[in-house]
Amino acid sequence: MSAPITVTDATFDELVLKSETPVLVDFWADWCGPCKMIAPVLDAIAAEQDGKITIAKLNYDQNPKTPNEHGVLGLPTLLLFKGGEVVEQIVGAKPKRALLKILEPHLA
Repeated sequence: MSAPITVTDATFDELVLKSETPVLVDFWADWCGPCKMIAPVLDAIAAEQDGKITIAKLNYDQNPKTPNEHGVLGLPTLLLFKGGEVVEQIVGAKPKRALLKILEPHLA
């Protein structure tokens, strides 16, 4: 069973861009209410889709470089990276079913 991993500006290239599996990066912050709402959904997807996708969490306030480079303006923003490229962008909290519908075509 897998859980979300934590990424930072320093580890982003290694853990996200160079990953063999698709990586869904959750850009979040402590003050963001919808971020807290979506966290358990992402935990469940990480557990259920173990080996097919990696869920990564990046604290927006502590890591300003990466969100800036990828044009993240609102929170929560979820970016799906595949082969080092963004293939999907999801802004705002979504229910699990809606997230899976977007993610499933990209799963290994």
